[in-house]
Amino acid sequence: MSGYDVKQEVKDKYSLRGRVFHKLRDDILSGKYKEYEELKEVAIGEELGVSRTPVREAFRQLELEGLIRIIPNKGAYVTGITEKDVKDIYMIRSLLEGLCARWATEHITKEQMEEMEENIYLAQFHARKGHLDQLAELDNRFHDIMYEACNSKMLENQLKDFHQYVLRVRKKTLANANRGLMSNSEHEQIMEAIKAGNADLAEQLANRHMINAYENMVKNGLHEIYAVRDAEN
Repeated sequence: MSGYDVKQEVKDKYSLRGRVFHKLRDDILSGKYKEYEELKEVAIGEELGVSRTPVREAFRQLELEGLIRIIPNKGAYVTGITEKDVKDIYMIRSLLEGLCARWATEHITKEQMEEMEENIYLAQFHARKGHLDQLAELDNRFHDIMYEACNSKMLENQLKDFHQYVLRVRKKTLANANRGLMSNSEHEQIMEAIKAGNADLAEQLANRHMINAYENMVKNGLHEIYAVRDAEN
């Protein structure tokens, strides 16, 4: 019994399951696994260098999140994110982003505010140059700064998960310099409200920013993306 640590064994087990789960979720959301594709325990276990147990546990968690469907005696199949899921996520996220901006107004540090200001400045530069990849990265980072500034790990993790869910669709519909400029302008307004300590305005602007983002996705081909995907399947 010497040297045996039950707590450490449990910790390692769940850490392994967590790594497998996040890897599979990222692969599904990035498009590596297509909708309706079967996920095979043995093949994934061999690919990741793990046994079937953490893969099976990850499957159960993915099913709870609605990313796969487990059919008894058949297998696990990818369901992915539907067009309705995207809308639901953005409507929920609009409320949570508003709350995040409100709390960020109360808790943001000097360093976080300086990074937010630099983010706005760099985004303006890259938008003028038409550097859409850099603009997308800066857009993502602006939201991360605000999530970190809200001083709530629960809210931060929830928002980052929602952001990850729609990232692939968002990349396809936001390759647009005009929206990049508009989005950064909205970021700047949110930042100024936070900087001024106006929590009500920051919440209102962050809420509207998410609704604008969703409406832009619809305008720039969200329905067409899912129509093509459904036709392929």
